[in-house]
Order: sequence, then structure tokens, then C-alpha cells
Amino acid sequence: METVMKADIFFFISSIASVVLTVLLSIVLYYFIKAGRNLYDISEKLQDHFKESEEFVFDLKERIEENFIFRMFFPRVRKKKRSAEKVSESK
Repeated sequence: METVMKADIFFFISSIASVVLTVLLSIVLYYFIKAGRNLYDISEKLQDHFKESEEFVFDLKERIEENFIFRMFFPRVRKKKRSAEKVSESK
């Protein structure tokens, strides 16, 4: 009879432990999901701001390249037509 009593106590304690662990795991999982959603929202906002800043930088680059003073110090490089030279060399 004593072994049955010990088995009942063991199953009672293990049942309580499994319920407590399930509750704790549910709480931890809830916070992980909440943190994941926050990280997703932050990454979406950063991507939007990155696209806006990328457009700003390209616009700024075009404006600087069109500036007279910039062109005076850094003239545009003209590409030579090498295809005509290659044709005449091959003959």
C-alpha cells in the first residue's frame, strides 16, 4: 500500500510541475512573439527611412555634379572611341 501512496504523490507532484512549466513556457513564448513583432516593426521603419535617405543622397550627388565650381575642379572625363582604333589596327 505504501508504494501506491508514493506513486500517487509522485504523479501529483509531476502534474503540478508540468502545469507550472507549461504556464511559464507560455509566458516566455508570449514575450518572444511580442519582441519579434517589435523587431519586425523597427526593421520596416528602418527600411523606409533608408529608401528616403538613398533618394536624398542621389539627389544631392546630382546637384553637386551639376555645380559649376565642382565641374571646374573635377571636369567630366570623356571616353575615347577605342572601337574605331581597334578596327584600324586589325586591318
